[in-house]
Amino acid sequence: MPVVAALPILFLDVDGPLLPFGDGVPGTPGLARLDPTHGPWLTALPCELIWATTWMDEANTHIAPLLGLPALPVATWPDDPATEDADARQGLHWKTRGLVALAGTRPFAWVDDEISEKDRAWVTEHHHKALLLKVDPRHGLTDAGYLELDAWLRAT
Repeated sequence: MPVVAALPILFLDVDGPLLPFGDGVPGTPGLARLDPTHGPWLTALPCELIWATTWMDEANTHIAPLLGLPALPVATWPDDPATEDADARQGLHWKTRGLVALAGTRPFAWVDDEISEKDRAWVTEHHHKALLLKVDPRHGLTDAGYLELDAWLRAT
């Protein structure tokens, strides 16, 4: 029997990527900014979806049902003030080190509106295969972003 490799992981932030902050939805508060077409796009991607958001499990309560998604795993990070301080001094996002650790040896994509060049460099140095997709928080995750994710995930 052939061994099936584990799917790559997609770590997904909520605020910015799924809930944009501006331009296309002026004055629209809260969950009304959530575009329901994210659901079909996300379920079509060949990956394991994991929330990587300060919403934590609230994303399963409030976001997943509106998108037609099942409850998803939630990335958690250990509280380590020394590491957080060191990462902040290096200019790393507070999620970067933890997502690499959670991915282990699996390829992963990370969609967030706060990814920096320092995060990209650190991930490149510490992980063998990752895509960091920075989203414009005014517009959120777009069709072009989904196409980029889909192509990368299928090639992985």
